[in-house]
Amino acid sequence: MTTAPTRFDPAQVEARWDAAWREAGVGHADPHSDAPSYAIAIPPPNVTGVLHMGHALNNTIQDLLIRTRRMAGHETMWICGTDHAGIATQAVVEKALAAEGIRRADLGREEFVRRVWEWKSEYGGRIIDQLRRLGCTLDYERERFTMDDAYARAVLHVFVDLFEKGYIYRDRYMVNWDPGLGSAISDLEVEDREVTDTLTGIAYPLTDGDGEIVVATVRPETMLGDTAVAVNPEDERYRHLVGRTVTLPLVGREIPVIADDHVQPEFGTGALKVTPAHSGDDFEIARRHGLEAINVIGEDGRMTAAAGEAYAGLTPAECSAKVVEDLRAQGLIRSERDYTHVVPFSHRSGARVEPLVSLQWFCDMTRLAAPAIAAVEEGRVRFTPPKWGEVYLDWMREIRPWCVSRQLWWGHQIPVWYRGEEVYVGLEAPEGDGWERDPDVLDTWFSSALWPFATLGWPDRTPELEKFYPTQVLSTARDIIFLWVARMVMMGVEYMGTEPFSDVYIHSVVQAPDGRRMSKSLGTGLDPLELIDRNGADALRFGLLMMSSTQDVRFSADRIDQGRQLVTKLWNASRLVIDRGGRVVPEAPPASTLADRWIASRVDDAVARGRELTDRFQLSQLADLVYHLVFDDYCDWYLELLKAGEATPEMAGYALEQVLALAHPLMPFVTEETWSRLPGSEGLMARHAPPLAPGPRDEDAEAEIAGVREVVTALRAYRSTRGLPPRTPLVMSPAPHPAVAALDAVSAAPDDVVPTLVATLLGDGRSIAVGPAADAVDPEVERARVRDELARAEAELERAERKLGDARFVERAPAHLVDGEREKAARYAAERDALAARLSALG
Repeated sequence: MTTAPTRFDPAQVEARWDAAWREAGVGHADPHSDAPSYAIAIPPPNVTGVLHMGHALNNTIQDLLIRTRRMAGHETMWICGTDHAGIATQAVVEKALAAEGIRRADLGREEFVRRVWEWKSEYGGRIIDQLRRLGCTLDYERERFTMDDAYARAVLHVFVDLFEKGYIYRDRYMVNWDPGLGSAISDLEVEDREVTDTLTGIAYPLTDGDGEIVVATVRPETMLGDTAVAVNPEDERYRHLVGRTVTLPLVGREIPVIADDHVQPEFGTGALKVTPAHSGDDFEIARRHGLEAINVIGEDGRMTAAAGEAYAGLTPAECSAKVVEDLRAQGLIRSERDYTHVVPFSHRSGARVEPLVSLQWFCDMTRLAAPAIAAVEEGRVRFTPPKWGEVYLDWMREIRPWCVSRQLWWGHQIPVWYRGEEVYVGLEAPEGDGWERDPDVLDTWFSSALWPFATLGWPDRTPELEKFYPTQVLSTARDIIFLWVARMVMMGVEYMGTEPFSDVYIHSVVQAPDGRRMSKSLGTGLDPLELIDRNGADALRFGLLMMSSTQDVRFSADRIDQGRQLVTKLWNASRLVIDRGGRVVPEAPPASTLADRWIASRVDDAVARGRELTDRFQLSQLADLVYHLVFDDYCDWYLELLKAGEATPEMAGYALEQVLALAHPLMPFVTEETWSRLPGSEGLMARHAPPLAPGPRDEDAEAEIAGVREVVTALRAYRSTRGLPPRTPLVMSPAPHPAVAALDAVSAAPDDVVPTLVATLLGDGRSIAVGPAADAVDPEVERARVRDELARAEAELERAERKLGDARFVERAPAHLVDGEREKAARYAAERDALAARLSALG
């Protein structure tokens, strides 16, 4: 043990302990250990990522859970790794190449992929290093990457297996097409934006010349691909037209009028143009009615030859303007008005997403979903808060085929080869000449769905897989419940026979201080690393945990300040305890004083409640518990009693050890540093598990100290309200408790002195009478003060008695109000008598 510096230096301490934990292998799991296992799989950050506030909160939560179990004797595995993030990574590298004047196509696939691996080698590990700054004890030695050779083997194995089971198939189906990327994208890459378009009413003439039917659309350019007009079968306006045909303007194609329940009679004209290739809803209508899907917008984002010679090659916006112009020339425009609606855009490229019918690889989810639904319905997978379990189930019960192919070069290339009409699916290329591999790669979420078991060596039966699957908890954000959480459950049950985790904790989203989402582009982002530089990792961790809840929360700098103050409080407390002879002891020392009995009871209760709160993921309450235990109980009261000689160094050291153990998972650096300086400590706090002290709470000691605190607080308030210096000697009747006398400059009032009444009660209901000692104040000043207080007490007594003398009030007012006035009258009468006696004694 060395003398502790007066100030805690986070930067110096954090770097040292991060290195010490790494050297000691604190995060490295032993699959051959006999200890019970506890595992968490990190939501793998994108290899392009840097630490943001969401990462900081979620990884603090995971580290807290891991550290808690590690200290309790579990063999813990916090699976470490990153995701290859196909779209994001390819975009980053393409942008870097563009700065050099190079296009992806100029390089070719093989060279481009080599460049991506080169970029990953140089920049891809940034966020893992940043997690170390936060104090995260991941199993860094087993860091995985979703494009590792072993992981890639698992991904391809699953694809081939699902294909052979008939789950994976190739089909033309509706997808989200990103023209900017030239690829299908998942729902996660789609963001809705509010857009004001023109809702145009267009007349479609009946083929037989007997009138027209008017449709309303915000996308006139897609009418070139219409294959029907649909109306609701209950809409009497159009019932007589069902079964007849109209002639598609500008195209001349004859298309039917059909009836379908999907049509909303109240929208627009109540007649819907059906464009199966460019609307998800229209695609479903077409499947029900056997309609053709005609692609008039291509994968390059321009109109195709199927749109007609006059429009082919135009952008959709250019085509829309020309179509309206041509329709107006033919006298077929019936109305135009502004219409505000939500439109999908690509989060990655910024382009407007085109719903397209595209030839893609799909996975039928219905058979995979059934056991994953049962897992939540039957309680094998629990969501916290529970409402997210209902959200999960609602989506799973309506699950649709999953488009698993992406038109990218970076990712797991689909293991499918073609030769003419032949199709081969396998882990290795087929023998023979003429085979060409499918150029598409798999959706990133396909590979990350295998994360909890592929990271542990599956499909091989490794010791890590046997020991640490299933994991216990998944902590994540709500926006990937469908894209990742649900798919991990499905794949875990399918390939491991059991769910990948038993608890899913959906943490809150930390918003900017003004309530907007945190975003660099909006200027609302906050850099966790800058906050660590200014306040230390412990302060940031504590503040984020205090902010965490079941609701989204605004970032609060005050919470970080609380964390910084708590770090300082713990540091100063440890210096005091060490200076007074406190040390770590093998077991709880006997509680030889009232103060020792009280702190032992308070700490034991806090440690037990802390475990309950952790198990229920009530982490803001846990942080609050630690804060008040340290500030209110241990430092503000117990250490004051220690300084006053009412507590022992042995118990002070033991209680500090317990406090540090409770706080360590939240604030690992200051607690590890403090622990290392406590005489008698051995090893690392990161592995230390102080035992929970046995026995029931000492309710008598807690009640007695509560009374002491109440009286001392009242004495301090008495001085403050009367402008007396803090240590002004006071006399009190009845005689003060010994602990009160030890903490405050107060003594028993002499028999011939009647102190001023203080309106505060002890725990047993007795009043405290207190006043300055005879030589503590100027008699003239004291007489003037007592006269003023006597006048105030008499005025209040008169007011209460006047109210009680009003018969209407006594008869008509609620009983509790009448009783309250009687209590006031009695209290002010007693105060008047005490003050009068005090004034008389002063002469």
